Amino acid sequence: MTTSKPTPVIFNHSAAIDDFVSTAVLSSMPNIEIKGIVVTNADCIATPAMDTSSKVHQFLGLDKKGIPLTLSMSRGWNAFPWAYRKDCITMGTIESLYPYKSHVEPPYQSGEEMIETLLLEAMIMSDPVVVLATGPITAITDVLKKRPELIKGIKDVIWMGGAIFVKGNLYDKTVSIPREIANDKAEWNAFWDPFAVNEMFNRFSGVHMFPLDITDKAKITDKFKTALASQAKTFNLSQFVSEAYGLVKDEPFYEMWNTLATCFLGTSASTIFADPEEISLTIDEWGNDTQGWIHQMENRNPQSVYFNMKNSDAFYDYVLGQLKMNV
Repeated sequence: MTTSKPTPVIFNHSAAIDDFVSTAVLSSMPNIEIKGIVVTNADCIATPAMDTSSKVHQFLGLDKKGIPLTLSMSRGWNAFPWAYRKDCITMGTIESLYPYKSHVEPPYQSGEEMIETLLLEAMIMSDPVVVLATGPITAITDVLKKRPELIKGIKDVIWMGGAIFVKGNLYDKTVSIPREIANDKAEWNAFWDPFAVNEMFNRFSGVHMFPLDITDKAKITDKFKTALASQAKTFNLSQFVSEAYGLVKDEPFYEMWNTLATCFLGTSASTIFADPEEISLTIDEWGNDTQGWIHQMENRNPQSVYFNMKNSDAFYDYVLGQLKMNV
């Protein structure tokens, strides 16, 4: 009996609470081999983000597998609000992480250097990797601007970002954003560095995009939370995620943005997602009322945009199934 080789993945996130849930789900997938993790100092604060990531790394046993944990040296254009960025601090205090102390300290290993190394290895071995990015895409595009030939080491890009036919998420009642920049068209992962998104559109065709159009449908429902709490009595991975989402129980706008995109790599993806639409896209790099807005434009590389789930119950069932595990 033969078994298929796991898909190698570089995971680039920005240490938001849902990113750590995504890490848990990704690490539970038997068909995936995580080659390295890159944290971008975007929806987080670098040092506590790395400390919390180190604790999560240990809890999930990723350190024992030798999976490198790195920090991107990329810089954004529009900073995430501090009210969002501090979540990486509270995440590090959940009960599941009590036994762990951070094993990393500055200067941190460079995420870009790790990406370069992994893409070069992928090219040499003729085994290209999948890039999963649930935050800004800047770390990847910075590497490719420096060494464009390394694109041959990338098989696919999966990106959670943008808002195509729905409103963006720059403004909500929990934070204060200057009215002059709080346009209703941009999503934060794109707004942080719209120039990197344009670079991605220029270099890649067929990016698997999960914009707010679909992730807005991935709510943290009461039914899901109840099922998760029940599982948490038996499985510590469920307990970890239950504690994580418990931190945002009073934030009704919080969604499973990154977890949904991560599930595209799971074995049940064909039952969860409706077929994507192939759309040529651009992004407004400038403009007080449109910066970060992703919209259609002819004669650009077509991207694979996912707008709908085929079966939302299958999404929640898959996540819950993956979390029925003790690590």
